[in-house]
Amino acid sequence: MMNMAILGFGTVGSGVAKVLTENAAEVAAGAGEEVRLKYIVDVRDMPDSPFAPLMVKDFSIVEQDPEVGVVVETIGGCGVALTFTRRALAAGKHVVTSNKQLVAEHGVELLALAKEKGVNYFFEASVGGGIPLLRPLFNDLSANKILAIKGIVNGTTNYILTAMEQSGTELDEALKEAQALGYAELNPDSDLDGTDAVRKACILADLAWGRELKPDLVPVEGIRNVALQDIRNAASAGGAIKLLCRLQRDESGKAYVWVAPHFVPASSMLAHVDSAYNAVIITGNAVGDTLFYGTGAGSIPTASAVVGDVVDAVRHKNAPRGIGWSDAPLALGDPETLPSRWYIRSGEKWSITDMATADKLPAAQVRYRVLD
Repeated sequence: MMNMAILGFGTVGSGVAKVLTENAAEVAAGAGEEVRLKYIVDVRDMPDSPFAPLMVKDFSIVEQDPEVGVVVETIGGCGVALTFTRRALAAGKHVVTSNKQLVAEHGVELLALAKEKGVNYFFEASVGGGIPLLRPLFNDLSANKILAIKGIVNGTTNYILTAMEQSGTELDEALKEAQALGYAELNPDSDLDGTDAVRKACILADLAWGRELKPDLVPVEGIRNVALQDIRNAASAGGAIKLLCRLQRDESGKAYVWVAPHFVPASSMLAHVDSAYNAVIITGNAVGDTLFYGTGAGSIPTASAVVGDVVDAVRHKNAPRGIGWSDAPLALGDPETLPSRWYIRSGEKWSITDMATADKLPAAQVRYRVLD
């Protein structure tokens, strides 16, 4: 039997406890042994929770318990989550996380520490929520040179843009709707400004190309300036405005990584990904295009990926998987230099034109790169 602990009992942490409990037989079958939740670490009192008997406030109880083999970190951020992750790995415990900021900013260090201690550090849920994405990228597509990755990786912004298109509401109203449904946080800045998508783009780049990409090096434009008129124009042309993360690599090995709203023609599958769903297309030189689609957020879908990592960690407890990437920086190019068509709006008029024409227009013109 393997004992585990959950750090943080919010949306994802509570979902992990639920999935682990309700699907105990399936988890045991996959892991090869029973996985038992022994502790939940949270500073809050939750006497009405069915998991109240498992709750402790002191992480050192988990850290010093030799019976705990797996720690699930769902606290978020790079404060106490980073401290507890370091301590858990140093104590020889496998760690599973959904924390994309922690992985994007400290992945090299934490993966190296896991390797040193002979344990696993897994983070499937950090990109794409419940979609099996990172493990296929690292394992199943490892025979490929990854040429490009493009996709919708933020469910909040995709929900907002979909609501604007389908209901004709302005961005602010669509945001309030997303918050009421639990798709958006009270402070939605990381979603609206594209920061969340940048962190996920960095993790994808790290795994695809084996070198570290820091989030502050990625050009980003969020959706705050997307107007309802742009949504309507795109729809009239059979397309859609979507916030995309884009990764490309040329023959010289130079990488181009950015996050921005795009005009997505109806011919692309990404134009038809609505609500809080995510979709990512990975292009390999051998396999061609592969599509990964599913629920990109939410308590239970994200918990599905987290518990899947727990199963993998237990199954490979004596032979860690050795995921990692070099701290050598990724050679980056400027995405603005890539050939592209552009959606241009000036007042009520709009058109799609080539880059040479777009560059001659005043900077005040609204423009989106076209996904070709």
